[in-house]
Amino acid sequence: MSPWCRRTRQTAGVEFDAVVVAGGGSTRLGGVDKALVVLEGVTFLDRVLRAVANAARTVVVGPVRETYRTVEWTQEDPPGSGPVAGLAAGLAGGTAPVVVVLSCDLPWVTAADISRLVDSLGSHDGSGLRDSDGRDQWLAAAYKRTSLEQALERLGDPRDQSVRRLTAELDLVWQEPAHAGDDVDTWADLDG
Repeated sequence: MSPWCRRTRQTAGVEFDAVVVAGGGSTRLGGVDKALVVLEGVTFLDRVLRAVANAARTVVVGPVRETYRTVEWTQEDPPGSGPVAGLAAGLAGGTAPVVVVLSCDLPWVTAADISRLVDSLGSHDGSGLRDSDGRDQWLAAAYKRTSLEQALERLGDPRDQSVRRLTAELDLVWQEPAHAGDDVDTWADLDG
């Protein structure tokens, strides 16, 4: 069995689900589907899916694409209504107490990074990555499911809302800035 297919379904004894947000328009990449951009022979989406291979359930929010492993698919309602709507749709597809939320444009995130996020939750509502410049990445984080569900309830309609606003009242801990938290918004970001 490939090391990418092994599933322990937990990290440090904590079961987690994964929600991968992959429905954006990629306008800064000239309309190219970010999920299908290839880096070192592997699509961005598959790189992210490898990082969360130990998830009990993995839900990808966005149009169905070919992936190296089986995942569940869903779509925000309506399609194109933003990452919070996507997160809400993906959250419905699991029951684990922890949810790892990743955007599909994080090609350098690894399973070790995911383990660190889950292991560092402690009493916090969430634990997230920071990019190399020290910016918080709300779509590269592990959250307690109940905290996310309560935040979504407080927010109301998730359409066209910001993840920053969704998580504003949550107690979050952030990792040290690292390449794993770097997302790709433009072609120049691949040179970093």
